[in-house]
Amino acid sequence: MKRVRFIDLFAGIGGIRKGFEIAFQKYGYETECVLTSEIKPHAYKVLRANHPYEEICGDITKINAKNIPDFDFLLGGFPCQAFSFAGRRLGFQDTRGTLFFEVERILKEKHPFGFILENVEGLVTHDREDKSHPMGKTLKIIINNLGALGYKVNWKVLNSKDFGLAQERKRIYIIGTDKEKVSLDNFEKQHAILSDILEYGQPTIKTDFTLLLMSHFTPQQLYGKSIKDKRGGKDNIHSWDLEIKGSVSKEQKTLLNMMSHERRKKKWATMHGIDWMDGMPLTIEMIREFYHGEKLQEMLDDLVAKGYLKIEHPKALITEHTIFGDRIVRKQDPNKKAGYNIVAGKLSFEINKILDPQGIAPTLVAMDMKKVYVVDGDGVRPLTLREGLRLFGYPDNFQFPVNQEEGFDLLGNTVAVPVITAVAERLADVFKKTNKI
Repeated sequence: MKRVRFIDLFAGIGGIRKGFEIAFQKYGYETECVLTSEIKPHAYKVLRANHPYEEICGDITKINAKNIPDFDFLLGGFPCQAFSFAGRRLGFQDTRGTLFFEVERILKEKHPFGFILENVEGLVTHDREDKSHPMGKTLKIIINNLGALGYKVNWKVLNSKDFGLAQERKRIYIIGTDKEKVSLDNFEKQHAILSDILEYGQPTIKTDFTLLLMSHFTPQQLYGKSIKDKRGGKDNIHSWDLEIKGSVSKEQKTLLNMMSHERRKKKWATMHGIDWMDGMPLTIEMIREFYHGEKLQEMLDDLVAKGYLKIEHPKALITEHTIFGDRIVRKQDPNKKAGYNIVAGKLSFEINKILDPQGIAPTLVAMDMKKVYVVDGDGVRPLTLREGLRLFGYPDNFQFPVNQEEGFDLLGNTVAVPVITAVAERLADVFKKTNKI
């Protein structure tokens, strides 16, 4: 059988490898991994469980490229936090951002047939000076540097929900070969829903919070609900809906719902004399423009005392000077009149979102996977690790010998296996046509 050799850098739990191997085996190739690099201890445990006879190396920066056996493809989900919207987006100013140059170093030395790189969608626009441009400076550097090595490079943002997974997960895929530019267009779309992967009949969670939640809603009423105070809408449950901080009258709930909606309108920023921000404090004069009920001040005082509202100044944009360069932050401006604002943030509750079994999951990230729940019978519970693996397309025989905390951390940073498979099939087709063995 023909053989294709590859290396797996920043391997995580081996998701890129899994998708790559599925694709190339479909094309009749035997696959051989000649180097795996990963530094996270609990990821190492997973890699060791699934590939017990392979050596797993640590820090890629300490590996001499000349000592790596020859290979055909480089696989790498180089660290994404430096480009992520969830982080500070320092890019190449962050040491994690510079790890792309480890990829470039190895490609330059070994010059394999091709590569697959994966990263967060935020990489596309990172360090973009003009919003009309399709990409920022960081991605331009990456594409240009890969091209300078002789590769025909292509990239595209693909969404896992279009590849048969019940999860919204947009990621950029950067691929290249030294023979031809490979298309990333016109993939056949496949769709799934959450109920396709759920393991029903699992133990539910009984805490003061979940018992309070179930006392206000039936299980079916919870489908698709978010639990946070930063947004409004029919699919949102607020702290005041559950009366977590004390009793709330019907009129107070009406006021809070109106404030939750109004505080996002740009006209209040103009009145404050600040740049618009998503969620401004509202002065009592502003509130009176949309709320016409009686005893407004009395209700506001009560809601502040109970902790549903806080009094704060609107925030102005401030330039801070750091060792990484200047960055723009928001800080309260004491020269602006204070107003009333909603207190709790989106991660303030034990549960962030309860998934709809007939829908799909939002993008699952490490920091809040443990707060994503499902309804099971007459209760609620977090996702099981097996359900989490299925949401990323891992087969059920995949070994995952970690605890829940470790597992959620690893899953929040892994890849969508079917997307990798679809992308790798395009590379396998070119590889086979060129008779590269």
